[in-house]
Amino acid sequence: MADPKGFLTTGREVAETRPVGERVKDWNEVHVPGSLLPIISKQAGRCMDCGIPFCHNGCPLGNLIPEWNDYAYREDWTAASERLHATNNFPEFTGRLCPAPCESACVLGINQPAVTIKNVEVSIIDKAWDHGDVTPQPPERLSGKTVAVIGSGPAGLAAAQQLTRAGHTVAVFERADRIGGLLRYGIPEFKMEKSHINRRIEQMRAEGTKFRTETEIGKDIDAAKLRRRYDAVVIAAGATVSRDLPAPGRELNGVHFAMEYLPLANKVQEGDLTVSPITAEGKHVVVIGGGDTGADCVGTAHRQGALSVTQLEIMPRPGEDRNSNQPWPTFPMLYKVTSAHEETTYLAQKRAGLDPDEGPSCQNAGEEGRVYSVSTTHFEGDEDGNVQALHLVEVEFKDGKPAQKPGTERKIPAQLVTLAMGFTGTDQSNGLVQQFGLELDERGNVARDADYATNVDGVFVAGDAGRGQSLIVWAIAEGRSAARGVDRFLTGASALPAPIRPTDRSLTV
Repeated sequence: MADPKGFLTTGREVAETRPVGERVKDWNEVHVPGSLLPIISKQAGRCMDCGIPFCHNGCPLGNLIPEWNDYAYREDWTAASERLHATNNFPEFTGRLCPAPCESACVLGINQPAVTIKNVEVSIIDKAWDHGDVTPQPPERLSGKTVAVIGSGPAGLAAAQQLTRAGHTVAVFERADRIGGLLRYGIPEFKMEKSHINRRIEQMRAEGTKFRTETEIGKDIDAAKLRRRYDAVVIAAGATVSRDLPAPGRELNGVHFAMEYLPLANKVQEGDLTVSPITAEGKHVVVIGGGDTGADCVGTAHRQGALSVTQLEIMPRPGEDRNSNQPWPTFPMLYKVTSAHEETTYLAQKRAGLDPDEGPSCQNAGEEGRVYSVSTTHFEGDEDGNVQALHLVEVEFKDGKPAQKPGTERKIPAQLVTLAMGFTGTDQSNGLVQQFGLELDERGNVARDADYATNVDGVFVAGDAGRGQSLIVWAIAEGRSAARGVDRFLTGASALPAPIRPTDRSLTV
């Protein structure tokens, strides 16, 4: 235990964010570069090195959190990086994007603010890159076996890296023009700059992984032919079918899925486009969906120059403290203010003629622009077929189902609407499922056994395609676990780790 009194003497500090008025004018990450290093060693010292570290269970990767906290406290960054990479292929991704279920399970979090595990993680990996501690790890010998990985999101990349290091020849197939899946085109630049993906791809190339972009299995290459060409196949195509909103007026111009809107904004940052074909500039924007994808749409709209941004959520506003039915160490549904919500408050105050730079900080704000317990009834358009307004009604839940409250109908202006209500399953329109002859489970995901194997010999599935919509940390854990199943199939045995089983779920009551 690095500092036996650290949790008593040191309060929780998190990463400093850049001023709102500055960051909404660019697409750089919202945090101040290097701001964590002066504080992170003391923050790591808050870890109590518990006899039973529940953070291990909160994290599906089984990250060795107390160990790398100890090394970070002592500023032994090389050892901390080694412990971090022992369970996680891409800690710079999770350290920026994961909602940190490990912190919800932190023992200190029972009666104090939890250890800033996520901030410690990203500090360690950023320091490792700066020090040159992240290097290619090519296999000592090749197995002579070949593996095709379909999809280059976190699950596909994790599986590919594990199998490459095990000595197999791996090719990753991605239907987009760049590697990364939703990491590349679903996550805005201000949440994770794509340079972090690029240098991991270069590391994997140096290890021997091959990448094939603009190749959609099922359309460009028949899935059955792919299976005959490779000794094994890993399907990591994600759950990319967006949940729709079949309300009157859905067909109007200006109503888009979030995954139609966000990738175009990222393509502007990649230099492919000068201006996004779907832009919020000069428009009243409504985002339907209160999750992380919805917040990504909010932050993107701010940077494109929206007149206003309103985010709708059908569920009631969460509380700021744990409910009794969500006890520690489960992951609670709490009210949170993301960087995008801070920006909404700041810009709303500016439009009202106030000076938020002189007034209270926006850090604990975020109420402006968010409307809870409402449902969309229909969209209203103009004579040219463009959306102009959204009609909504307040709801209350009865027997677990939303019921409209009479007399609460109203409309709000909307020239751009993004649907960010989650995903319903893997894409079946390209023929991949049918050409392989895959069986689906009752939720529409690709069915698999304990080794992540499908009903087709030699074909495995990892990530959201088999689990359904989930978190990045679960995707990486699935990729690592599926790699072990593939390795056993190819060689008869495997020394690769498998942190989770296909049936494992997050801590719930």
